[in-house]
Amino acid sequence: MIDFTLPPDLAELTARVRAYVEEDALPAEAELTDRADPLRDWHVVEALRDRARDRGLYTPHLPERWGGLGVGVLGMALISQECGVSQLASLGLNAMAPDEGNMHTLLIAGDEAQLETYLRPLAEGRVRSCFAMAEPDVASSDPLNLATTAVRDGDEWVIDGRKWCITGAEGAAFAIVVAKTGTDPAARHRNYSLLLVPTDTPGWRIVRHPEWMGAHSPGGHPEIALEGVRVPAANLLGGEGEGFAIAQKRLAGGRLAHAMRWIGAAQRALDLSAERLLARSAFGKRLADQQSLQFMLADSAMDLYASRLMVLNTAWKVERGMPHRQEVAMTKAFVSEAFGRIADRAVQIHGAAGIAMDLPIAGIYQDARAARIYDGASEVHRMVIARACLKAAEAGRSTAEACGEIA
Repeated sequence: MIDFTLPPDLAELTARVRAYVEEDALPAEAELTDRADPLRDWHVVEALRDRARDRGLYTPHLPERWGGLGVGVLGMALISQECGVSQLASLGLNAMAPDEGNMHTLLIAGDEAQLETYLRPLAEGRVRSCFAMAEPDVASSDPLNLATTAVRDGDEWVIDGRKWCITGAEGAAFAIVVAKTGTDPAARHRNYSLLLVPTDTPGWRIVRHPEWMGAHSPGGHPEIALEGVRVPAANLLGGEGEGFAIAQKRLAGGRLAHAMRWIGAAQRALDLSAERLLARSAFGKRLADQQSLQFMLADSAMDLYASRLMVLNTAWKVERGMPHRQEVAMTKAFVSEAFGRIADRAVQIHGAAGIAMDLPIAGIYQDARAARIYDGASEVHRMVIARACLKAAEAGRSTAEACGEIA
């Protein structure tokens, strides 16, 4: 028998997060002057973080040593679903990309000096960070295309290249940069490493701030130039050539975290849609009594149900150290697309109010469309999923093993 009952401690924690979202985060959204970049109203986020600390909810994903609650992947799935309802909620918990992922990366690969220098101020909320991987001149979905280089020169690494769509880069104290440190074609992914780069290092330069669809993150998503950037050899994060192995661990968690938050945003879109149908009438009856609109709600409810189950099952496997690459790929692709379907229906249900940028639905729709692009486009994840199915079939086994078997 499969037991879906939440442990009492997680149920209690989830209830406290829900209260924080409803009583603190959602009301704080009215104080934002620029929804696209909360950095311009950072005092609002700081006030939310004080409330999160008062409620004992700050940095739930971190170990207690670093001021967190030590919540596992499954617990974070539940928390993030609650927080996804508000664009400010995860920021208030200091559990939002890219900082959340960078904290995880540092915990995976950082030495004691790096943890004290970079993780501690990040965990305490004294600084922000960014993760510099994507590049403007290559198809970054294939990581072997990345062209930024880091060359060893004595006790330093010298970094040259361009990065773009770097979330949170404006005002970040440091970046984790993916750079090519090897030249052996046979080494493939082992040619890449991660380097910690303080953003006040000479040669680090923000080139421009493109406008992005669904770009609602503090610090935007700028394009960065790295021109002769020199950092100490000690700033290598993990071993030389281990960059992608470390990044994959980070990205798996990041993709799952995004999916968790998208579920919360999709739930808000569905809630607003149901309220809209109950409040308005047309053609002699309530919109809620129009069968075509009822079907939209039903389809969205089914998308949400499937998304929740995928996220929770994948989180359960990750937390238990079980193989999960296939499940993460399926979850990221499915949930991002389900989010898009739910948001699109919400726009249609709201009519003109669904495309008004000063109301929530249009922003949710933009976020949903962007979700299919970042942290691996849907097509890339489909390639991963299909290859696993074909591998099983070629070996004479059932493709069930590549379909998220309940193990």
